[in-house]
Amino acid sequence: MIKKTARSRARVRQQPRKWSKGWTDGYKLGSGYGYHHGRCEAIMRDSAPSPLGWWNVRVLYITSGKGFPYSPLDQSIIEAFQGLVRELVILTPTQDFVSAAKQLRPDYVLVLEGLNLPVEQIDLIRAEGIRTAIWFTDDPYYTDMTVNLASHYDYVYTLELECVSLYQKNGCSQVHYLPFGANLSLFRPKLIPIHYRKDVSFIGSAYWNRVSIFDQIAPYLATKNTYISGIWWDRLSHYNMLTPHIDLNKWMGAEETACYYNGTKIVINLHRATDDATFNYNSRLVGAVSPNPRTFEIAACGTLQLTDVRSDLARFYTPGVDIVTYSSAEELKHKIEHYLRHEDERREIALNALKRTMEEHTYAHRVAQMLRIVFG
Repeated sequence: MIKKTARSRARVRQQPRKWSKGWTDGYKLGSGYGYHHGRCEAIMRDSAPSPLGWWNVRVLYITSGKGFPYSPLDQSIIEAFQGLVRELVILTPTQDFVSAAKQLRPDYVLVLEGLNLPVEQIDLIRAEGIRTAIWFTDDPYYTDMTVNLASHYDYVYTLELECVSLYQKNGCSQVHYLPFGANLSLFRPKLIPIHYRKDVSFIGSAYWNRVSIFDQIAPYLATKNTYISGIWWDRLSHYNMLTPHIDLNKWMGAEETACYYNGTKIVINLHRATDDATFNYNSRLVGAVSPNPRTFEIAACGTLQLTDVRSDLARFYTPGVDIVTYSSAEELKHKIEHYLRHEDERREIALNALKRTMEEHTYAHRVAQMLRIVFG
């Protein structure tokens, strides 16, 4: 009996040695995430945007009609309009929006993307003296088609600066550079389950320029808690090496994407190439200098973003202050390692990005800018 008690006591004394390191690491991880989330919440509270205006107008909004992945864009624009105008009417391309426009006499009709919408119907609305506009979602990658649509609208909005002159040269007098932004009801700091916690992540399709970069850093990424999601990633030469880290052919919704952005220490952003032959309708080879929509969505989640260089990026975020850029695979690998090792520096840049997004780059900011252009 005495010996059994002694053995039990010995086990009790030895037990902490087995779990104490895990407990310490877990506590450090949890407290670090909690501290960062608390600071994000403070920024969300203190950086609420000032009133952007209100317009006493009726707007008819025609959705893309394409469902996912365009539906989150529709949702974001609709929510922004609802807080800025007297009345918002929402229709799809398959509904009789021409009759609705004639009956309701809206002050403004906005179409998102418009590739599935006959331009002859827009011409009928314009003939009624109603102002029409289109907001292109994928410039410059579909310009072979969009350039033929643009002249049928009074106002053209593009998220790519290089496309402004293209549409102007093709008969459009009111062309405006208007990138997308962040929808804070979808992309914002939030507490998420532990399985979303990653060191590095990338969510998007494996266009060939992306395959080239990821193949070069695959041996490095394989040593990290990496997560990659999207179609075509089996194109990688090092696919087998990264298989445990790849969620192949997954189309991820906005809510889950935001969870991964929130849970990842470093989110990689790598823009599409304008000359990718796989899935591209840009025979004029119009360039691309503007940041993509995910630039704003990643920043809105309060996580560090490493993005390839786009020359107009600095208009929105300052490299080294609220975003980090790279120009090669080797530089990307070096900077991932640096910011994984320098946690405080990583978090400060991420918090700066969140603050700037809150103050300048929401969908409400973009829609308010659009309304000022049209109505003053």
